[in-house]
Amino acid sequence: MSRGTIFLEQAALIQRHTYPQDQHVVRLLAPECARRAEAGMFVHIGCDVDIPMRRPISIMRCDPDEGWIEILYKVMGPGLRAFSRCQPGDKVSIIGPIGQGFRPTTARNIALLIGGGVGMPPLIFLAETLAAMNSTDSSCRYEPIAFFGSEIPFPFELVGGQDQIAGIPEQVTARLKLTDDIAVPSRLASKAGIPGSFDGYVTELAAEWLKMLDQAALDRVMIFACGPNPMLQAVHDLAQRFQLPDQLCVEEYMACGVGGCAGCGMLVHTDKGPAMRRVCVDGPVFDGYSLDFLRSQEK
Repeated sequence: MSRGTIFLEQAALIQRHTYPQDQHVVRLLAPECARRAEAGMFVHIGCDVDIPMRRPISIMRCDPDEGWIEILYKVMGPGLRAFSRCQPGDKVSIIGPIGQGFRPTTARNIALLIGGGVGMPPLIFLAETLAAMNSTDSSCRYEPIAFFGSEIPFPFELVGGQDQIAGIPEQVTARLKLTDDIAVPSRLASKAGIPGSFDGYVTELAAEWLKMLDQAALDRVMIFACGPNPMLQAVHDLAQRFQLPDQLCVEEYMACGVGGCAGCGMLVHTDKGPAMRRVCVDGPVFDGYSLDFLRSQEK
């Protein structure tokens, strides 16, 4: 099956890493998806032959040359429980890549990436994308910085160190090795007492950094975020506070995942007025200022 850029593939599971509290990072050999994936897109995964409903999971990383994609998920319900039993060598039915991804622009080249929980993967993908663009295109001068939050152990290798970020408390040293390896600075936030993390919400950590920027720098910032709706609301409030544009990757339940059933419809505000948009194919990335569920909180 193909819908132009969406493909049905029998992907081979080639690697799995399991982390505390049933978090899993899985690498799948899926060449068609890997060639077309962009940060913010997702795949619709068949978890088990006896479970008809697929599960949408964000793409975290990909290698178009080697043909693999990586995903992160936390087991929630019988579908992902069944998927967690798949082992290297097993075949997995996936549809992807699906959706409209993030749209970075050099006009606002300071990219503030904010990810919460299983909303971290699209921002890791975006960080790698911007780093790659900087290394391959001399006209690109993106300055990404990433803040991640979790109330359970982070499902990644963490590193510390003495490198300081202006505006960030000096005791906040924990960061992801993934982003360190591509020279994208990051810091972590948690209210669960994770060593080296900011004691608070990730949006509070981002606010500390934004407060130290002058107006010339703020005029170059765009926020990119993904996480549960309460976090997206806090991110959008932050964008309003500092008068910044925000692109938000929305999490939503969905059935078909390819735009046919319209079960994931969401009210957005366009230049022509209110309209229903499908999270799966019209999103999952939307301009924060267009989302009705965020605008409704402003009243």
